[in-house]
Amino acid sequence: MKLARVTTNGRVTIPALLRKKYGLHPGRKVRFEADDNGIKIIPLVTMEEVEENIGFLGTRGKLLKALMEEKTRERDL
Repeated sequence: MKLARVTTNGRVTIPALLRKKYGLHPGRKVRFEADDNGIKIIPLVTMEEVEENIGFLGTRGKLLKALMEEKTRERDL
């Protein structure tokens, strides 16, 4: 388990291994969600990630359309 300290400004440093594993680089947007177990940090999908995966499931664009709609909602945050 990795530990971090919250600063007076509410900042937390995410351990390097987790940043690398989840592609958390400077400028990457994340979403925070709270549930009964604590807080989740969820990296938002980038347009490059969407484009890299076009067609791999053979859904004829249905999945891409849903992802693009989600990406639009995320961008409006």
